[in-house]
Amino acid sequence: MTAPLAADFPTLADFGHDPWWLILIKAVAVFAFLVANPLVAILLERKIMARMQSRIGPNRVGPRGALQSLADGVKLALKEGIIPSGVDKIIYVLAPIIAVVPAVMAFAVIPFGPMVSVFGHRTPLQLTDLPVGVLYVLAITSIGVYGIVLAGWSSGSTYPLLGGLRSTAQVISYEIAMGLTFAAMFLDATTMSTSGIVAAQDRHWYVLILLPSFVIYAISMVGETNRAPFDLPEAEGELVGGFHTEYSSLKFAMFMLAEYINMVTVSALATTMFLGGWMAPWPLSAFDWANSGWWPILWFTLKVWVFMFVFIWLRTSLPRLRYDQFMNLGWKVLIPISLAWVMVVAVIRAATTDASELTRALISAGAGIVVTALICYAIWRSMRLPDQPDEIDSAGETFDPMAGGFPVPPLPGQVATRPSGSKPPTHKEMTDA
Repeated sequence: MTAPLAADFPTLADFGHDPWWLILIKAVAVFAFLVANPLVAILLERKIMARMQSRIGPNRVGPRGALQSLADGVKLALKEGIIPSGVDKIIYVLAPIIAVVPAVMAFAVIPFGPMVSVFGHRTPLQLTDLPVGVLYVLAITSIGVYGIVLAGWSSGSTYPLLGGLRSTAQVISYEIAMGLTFAAMFLDATTMSTSGIVAAQDRHWYVLILLPSFVIYAISMVGETNRAPFDLPEAEGELVGGFHTEYSSLKFAMFMLAEYINMVTVSALATTMFLGGWMAPWPLSAFDWANSGWWPILWFTLKVWVFMFVFIWLRTSLPRLRYDQFMNLGWKVLIPISLAWVMVVAVIRAATTDASELTRALISAGAGIVVTALICYAIWRSMRLPDQPDEIDSAGETFDPMAGGFPVPPLPGQVATRPSGSKPPTHKEMTDA
């Protein structure tokens, strides 16, 4: 892979010198990118899901249904907004805003491209950057979860409250694993700024040498965005709609907007950290023009949409996980393996201090393949059903159908110790037992 010129990579010293009008143009461009992507994503999601499920999908509004997302947005905006009685009105109204604003703010440190010239001013294709840019994204996206939690609590209804509680547990479980994947990457890149992480991948992308971090992050980002098969805070079959059950009109649309913007944000962060950011993929990277000028915006957008397609693919293909499976995956698989992988990366980094960059990369890639295989095996073990005997050998076995206080039917061949017409045990009998 041919690396871009060093002058094309922005550094922290290149930020903070733009005139106010250029900063305003960048901010508007980022906001337009974030608003346009959900409109396209909602339409393509419905089209792709229809294609995968042998359906037609939207095809009436506009050419081949191209204006369906816009029509849905206008419809939601013009519908009557209903506020149920008994809600905490202030928090109920603020919750959708709290969900949307951090999702937009997190994109401030995402690099779209290298240094370019705009009206005679040389500037990076990035709104701003920080020495702890990745931690800024983590902090901001964590604030967005408060919107979901407060929406469930302020609605004054059982199902939204359960959805809010599930969201809290979900974020705690999966942000730990996500943060540990960042720790492994920080050890190799020796920086936390997003522009510096892209520059550190000028020779090899981190998806090749830090494969376990990529796999764990890819799983965690689906849980962070509450997307299927991890959409437990919504869970239409169990909780009607979860945290947004009592929302309608524009407030409901804001929650939907926040979900899709968060999908774009985590996809952009995955692109920045593991797929070389705005750098062109091989073999296009062999050409100097591919990594300079405005072309990198195209490569960045295409990489983001690879992840967006995977989001849609997962929703179409996989059923929702049970809650116990979901928690087991986070706490018993992802977090322990993430912690072990951080230690492995630290040991490799310390042991190969005097080795060449190629040697270090090969050792990291080999260790990554082994740990990734361990992750796949652990996920398979945690998700598979327990072994069931081929035949139930319970002939003549007696059991108490009221043990535990709840009547259960007998298995074939079992004999109930309590007559069917007898009274259930009292609380004292159950306590003594």
